[in-house]
This record gives sequence, C-alpha cells and structure tokens, in this order.
Amino acid sequence: MVRKSRQQSCGAERRNLYAEVTSGIIAELEEGRFPWVQPWGREKAGPGLPGNAATKRTYSGINILILWGAVIAGGYGSQQWLTFRQALALGGSVRKGERGTTVFYADRFIPKSAAGHAADTGEEPEAVAFLKRFTVFNVAQCDGLPESVVVRPLPLPEREIIPEAEALITATGADFRIGGDRAFYVPSADFIQVPPQPAFFDQINYYRTCFHELGHWTGHPSRLDRDLSGSRRSQPYAREELVAELSSAFICAALGIIPTVRHADYLGSWLEVLRADNRAIFRAASQAGKAADFILRPGAAAETQGEAA
Repeated sequence: MVRKSRQQSCGAERRNLYAEVTSGIIAELEEGRFPWVQPWGREKAGPGLPGNAATKRTYSGINILILWGAVIAGGYGSQQWLTFRQALALGGSVRKGERGTTVFYADRFIPKSAAGHAADTGEEPEAVAFLKRFTVFNVAQCDGLPESVVVRPLPLPEREIIPEAEALITATGADFRIGGDRAFYVPSADFIQVPPQPAFFDQINYYRTCFHELGHWTGHPSRLDRDLSGSRRSQPYAREELVAELSSAFICAALGIIPTVRHADYLGSWLEVLRADNRAIFRAASQAGKAADFILRPGAAAETQGEAA
C-alpha cells in the first residue's frame, strides 16, 4: 500500500475544503440568494468586517464571505464571533442547540526535518502548506458573555418617507401588513406583508418591494384576474414574477424612483420562458402595464384590455 505524504494529504484536504466552500456559495447563487447581499435584515448588524470577539482580530479572505452570509442567514445583530472554548474562557457559553459556522485558517510551516536538512546542505527549506477548520459562533448565539464583548444591534433609523409613494400605496386600499423578514402576497387571503422600512439596508428598496407585491395584488380575481396558481419555479410562476417585476419598475419610474430588479433570482426561469415563447415578453409587458395603470390610474386598465393578448 502506498502511503500519501503529509504534503499530498494536505493538498487534497485543501482542494476538498475549497470545493466544499465554493459549492456552497454556488448553490446559494443558483437559488438566487447572494450570500453577502440582502435588501433587509431581521436584525441590523453594523457594517464592517467580521472579527473574533476574544482576540480582536478581523477575519480575512473567504472567511469574510462565509461569516457575512452567516450573519444574514441567522439575522444576527453582531459581526463578532467566538469558538466554543473562547466563549467559556470569557465566562459565557454557547446556547444549547446552536449550530456553528466553519471558518478556515491557511498557512505554511517548515518541518523540523526540512529545517535540519537545509542546515546541513545550505539549501532553502521547503515549507509545507496546511489548512485548518474551526467552528465559530456569533456572540448572539451565546449567553453570559461580558458586556464588553456583546455588540448590541444598532437602533433602526427613522423612516425615509417618500410622500407620493406612501399616498399611492394608501390609495390602493390593499391590506398591507408590516412585519417579519420576508415580503410576499397571499392571493387566498388577499393581503401583502413586507418587512418594516427601517429594516431595509437601503430604505428605497422598501418602496420597490411594496410595488412589486402590489403588482401581484392586481392579479387577484377581483381585479385583473391573472393566473396566480403557479407553484414556485414553474413557468406560470416565473411569468407572474416577471409581470410583478416590470409593473414595479413602471410604477417606480412614474414616481421618479430609479427602478431596479428586486428579484434577480428568477433570471434563469425568465430566460426559459422567453426562449420558449417569443411573444412572452410582449404579453408580460402588456400585463405589467395594466397592473401599473391599475395602481397609478384606477380604471385605466380596462381601457387597454385587448392589448397584446
């Protein structure tokens, strides 16, 4: 049996770990989730690089992306992290049932044998690369830590109100519910829910999101009666998301708000729809125009009922 050298084993482990991290990020992107970007947060962690609460050192490289993603996924209010032992050493503990986040430390070292050989021959010693993994926990996952370690969430700012947008949302009469950490429309109960505006990292995204969900709201049978029955990732679902996205862009443009694509995760589905039917974009734009008119000019949608059927 041929034994692998320590250097070969370490190289294989490094490749496996890189593949593990990379595949995780790719999986997030394929699902339309950017591990380091989200328009709102359940708690608002202060901006900055993630750091170790015990050593006061900041993390670097891939660990920044990993820990930023963990802060978003966990809704933590802090960018500070500890190992299990570090939490104990500080007089606290990791809360039971909490799951840690794996970070990586890479470096090189010179084995004693290589150093001795170099001393004998005068050659440069060959350094061996190594990669270690550690499990860390956000301080928000710990109890009993001293106040000097716990970083409190920043208070949410005041709302940045756009009066014209507020008036338009109110004028629709839609059942708007503020709260939670997701934005959605429920056709069966005919209500919209969006996170509170101050929870958005960029508050203008609150209005873009509201108008996206209002776009869906116009499709209710009592209004423009579009097909809202598609299951997630189906073509009917993708078509409806495209309509809502375009209607939000149209409404934002009418109000002087720069439109952006709020749901870029549907890009692949949209491409499938458009490639399968060269009239799909015309139909979606027509339906989006009617949806925008329904919100901007009540009664106008009926005037264009026959367009781009």
